[in-house]
Amino acid sequence: MATIYDVAKAAGVSPKTVSRVLNGDAPVNAKTAEAVRAAIDQLAYVPSNAARSMRSQRTGLIGMITGAISLSPGFEAAGLPDIYIVQGAQRVFAEHGLTLLIADTGNQAARIPELTQTFLEHRVEGLIHVAEFHQQIQLPPNPRQTHVVLANCFDDEGTPAVVPDDEGGQFELVKGLIARGHRRVAYLMLPERMIARGLRLSGYRAAHKAAGLPVDPALTITGALSDRAHEFDLLWDALDRLLSLPDRPTAICCANDKMAMRVYSILRERGLSVPGDISVVGYDDYRIITEHLHPTLTSIELAYAAMGARAADRLLRLIAGTAQSDEPVIERVAGPITWRNSVADLSQVVTPFQMRRNDQ
Repeated sequence: MATIYDVAKAAGVSPKTVSRVLNGDAPVNAKTAEAVRAAIDQLAYVPSNAARSMRSQRTGLIGMITGAISLSPGFEAAGLPDIYIVQGAQRVFAEHGLTLLIADTGNQAARIPELTQTFLEHRVEGLIHVAEFHQQIQLPPNPRQTHVVLANCFDDEGTPAVVPDDEGGQFELVKGLIARGHRRVAYLMLPERMIARGLRLSGYRAAHKAAGLPVDPALTITGALSDRAHEFDLLWDALDRLLSLPDRPTAICCANDKMAMRVYSILRERGLSVPGDISVVGYDDYRIITEHLHPTLTSIELAYAAMGARAADRLLRLIAGTAQSDEPVIERVAGPITWRNSVADLSQVVTPFQMRRNDQ
């Protein structure tokens, strides 16, 4: 492979002159520059970006650690969160002419320190760590003090992070159901170990409080397990408990769209219709599910692409030194609700009590 010294020898100039032609950082007369370019073409010389970056302290490289690739072959929606975050970040970096290097964990958290070290050795200008779901993590040591931003996760060390607004999302969903006349809203929750469970439960309770409604503990019940192979083993029993209540719910909030899809099936087996007998809403807004169920499923989007873009933007500002000192450590990103056909509007339904009052 030709070197800058080979080019200099072939052109009859010094290596420094070749460097000036390549970088355009100093004047070189036209005849000399033409001789240098001819030698470059003749020798098929490729400039060393590594050498340039050592001089400028800029590599144009951003590292990303994710499990998106190794998680994707499972259920159609299983790998989508990571993939959408990656895509959102890539679009921002591409606009700034940066190259995104992606390393997949192979679904093995133990590989994260090794991958981090590899990126640091390649002198990435910044690093984004993407988690499969909203969770707390612990980063390996960062001796070079390379800028890091977390996406879909956070830590105890104050590392800048971008996460979904789980509490606000559940609040808006329940608020919307209440506005549509539902006063008995059930919630089939995520597993206890998941950060989003507690946040969404807080949002559920806050929506009731804002509407002046009591929260019935019997209406909040775990509907999913952490073990993916047995994720919905609890679901039939959880739904049976809700439907056996003397005053059963008029609407059910599901922890995710996959759960809602199974709730549809169980309700159908019990001879109940959606939304005729009971309304159902999901969470995530995976279009492959929400738009193909019958009736179509109301759900709130987890704004993964926006999270990726926000994480990329924040990392670029950290690298450029333009980040504001008063920015929150954890930035929460909200997503829109798409109200579809799975929710009945009970706000205009006349109850027997109202009928009696009208007759008086």
